[in-house]
Amino acid sequence: MSNLKLWEGRFSKSTAQIFDLFNASIMTDIKLFEYDILGSVAHVKMLAKCNIIREDEAKLIIDSLYQILEDFKLGKIVFGISDEDVHMLIEKELIKRIGEVGKKVHTARSRNDQVALDERLFCREKNLYLQELIKTLINTITTLAEENIDVIMPGFTHLQKAQPILFSHYILAYAQMLKRDLLRLRHNYSMTNSSPLGSAALAGTTFEIDRFFVASELGFESVTENSVDTVSDRDFILEMLFSLAMIQMHLSRLAEDFIIFNTDEFKFIELDDSFCSGSSIMPQKKNPDALELIRGKTGRVYADLIGLLTVLKGLPLSYNKDLQEDKEFLFDSIETVEMSLIVINEILKTLKIDKENMVNSCKSGFINATDLADYLVTKGVPFRDAHFIVGNIVKYCIESDKTLEDLSLEEYKRFCEKIQEDVYQFIKIETCVNRRKSYGGTSLESVRKQIDNLKEFLNKLK
Repeated sequence: MSNLKLWEGRFSKSTAQIFDLFNASIMTDIKLFEYDILGSVAHVKMLAKCNIIREDEAKLIIDSLYQILEDFKLGKIVFGISDEDVHMLIEKELIKRIGEVGKKVHTARSRNDQVALDERLFCREKNLYLQELIKTLINTITTLAEENIDVIMPGFTHLQKAQPILFSHYILAYAQMLKRDLLRLRHNYSMTNSSPLGSAALAGTTFEIDRFFVASELGFESVTENSVDTVSDRDFILEMLFSLAMIQMHLSRLAEDFIIFNTDEFKFIELDDSFCSGSSIMPQKKNPDALELIRGKTGRVYADLIGLLTVLKGLPLSYNKDLQEDKEFLFDSIETVEMSLIVINEILKTLKIDKENMVNSCKSGFINATDLADYLVTKGVPFRDAHFIVGNIVKYCIESDKTLEDLSLEEYKRFCEKIQEDVYQFIKIETCVNRRKSYGGTSLESVRKQIDNLKEFLNKLK
């Protein structure tokens, strides 16, 4: 029975062994085993409800399907290339156990709508799990921000010191990215949450089925509207892959920042030993390998998205075997992003912040130059003129090996007579930070508001 192909009636010879190997997807789509069982149970309940099969037959099939699932979880189901795919494996196992009645399970159904259902069930469950991982990471970031609420660091543009900001403000930027990721996943869930079952091969079925019953049994909000589209639609997977690529890109940016901040040249942070590794030749090395892997794995997540887009770009309607390739992209991206989210969350929880090095780094690079220009504006100087004046002051400081704080009032007045003694308070790093009270800015007041808003956002999702 295990070598039987359930579709072989039309053929006069067996398939070539090399084609069996090339054609089989069982080693990949075995991950859909439980979802296939759940979909089949709902389908059989509907067949009985619509008097397409008898109630006693439905009970026998359903009980057997659950037993097959239990045996699978215990490792008792043996499968291989000859089983072709997870759908054929389960149906053959069912027929082996209960005989002729098992052959009725596929009534009013095709593997085309069956696999679309399995993938939607899989994506829904994984989507919810990813949402929880992201919520956890946002909470970890929020806690890190609260614990270091008033730590000042240089903010960067073009990887050059730009303006002083709070570390809490900096790290909360990633919470905002993750918030958008979370909202995208919630949208993806909605786009996935329509039942395709009942579309059959492409044209629907001649049996008087109840698609809405199956959708309700499986917790779908709706059913798909066009059977030709349904069996060839992988938009929901593409959207999932795009969301995963965005998540991984955000994690990669954070990883890159921390790789830089962890170097001797910066020493803003120190990674815990438990997420670093050593060198086979250089005994002093402590390499940020976990972060580098997150950065590196971003390429493969992008490749999964581009891969499926490429598979789909030239497909005629409706179903084509090319669609079998979607699962490797989907499974790989989900597993990669899940692991990356878990790892980076633990990195953040064990991270050490060097507050002293951060604030000391603000003493070079003229990161209060914009504030000096703003000061001149408060004295009636148009901003563009103030910008030019401060540019000249910075040039003078560089030539004189001085900071803005080092200049005497007399030196300042060479550039602008409107500069008074109060300039020194105005350009203090702490003042520069706390005067930026615009909504979303880096002042302590603003950052606390950002934290409150994030907490409120997460609470509304519960």
